[in-house]
Amino acid sequence: MRLGIVGSGRMGAAVRVEALARGHEVPFALGRGENRDGGGIDPERFTGVDVAIEFTRPDAAAANVERLLSLGIPVVTGTIGWQDHLLRLQQIARERGGALLHSANFSIGVQLLLRAVREVARWTREQDFDAAIVERHHKAKLDAPSGTALAIQTAARTADPAREYPITSIRQGHDPGSHLVRWDGKHETLTLAHEVRDRAVFAAGAVRAAEWLHGKRGVFTFEDVLFEEAP
Repeated sequence: MRLGIVGSGRMGAAVRVEALARGHEVPFALGRGENRDGGGIDPERFTGVDVAIEFTRPDAAAANVERLLSLGIPVVTGTIGWQDHLLRLQQIARERGGALLHSANFSIGVQLLLRAVREVARWTREQDFDAAIVERHHKAKLDAPSGTALAIQTAARTADPAREYPITSIRQGHDPGSHLVRWDGKHETLTLAHEVRDRAVFAAGAVRAAEWLHGKRGVFTFEDVLFEEAP
């Protein structure tokens, strides 16, 4: 496939490496300096692009996604912090017969964690446990809580609406990302945790999502990619 990358930061670079390793063509990685307000997303540059993978900043993502959809380019985006625009862009994708796949986290392990959290929350909702979420990321990460922590909180609250599942965010050092959910009872503690060793895991997931999205129409998440045939 021919993949266009929107975002030339660390994630964009990791996606390019992964895409080339999987045999795809990557004609460009569109950087912030040449793409103010989505202005660099033009028909000439994106001619022949099968899927665009977008990893930028919260203040840029909505314009990028809207511009890509207007060109008829299927979009995989892992940018977080712009969810106020998501419903509008989902509607645009559906109305135009486009394709949009979004996720706060493209790690397979995190998707399995979300499923496990829902199950544990469901079985502990009538039990005497306190529950909380702790997430840790590198000091340069812009958002807190992380999009993944919020997704974990939503998963837990869906199954166990009586508990708050408060989030503690730590921004320190160079940690690429770790998330922990802890249920603390009077005589025992249950912990579910996930740690990232390298951001290449997100790039691998994003490229896998682009491969899956090619030829489809609609709005999807990474969970659809992994579990589309699961009950």
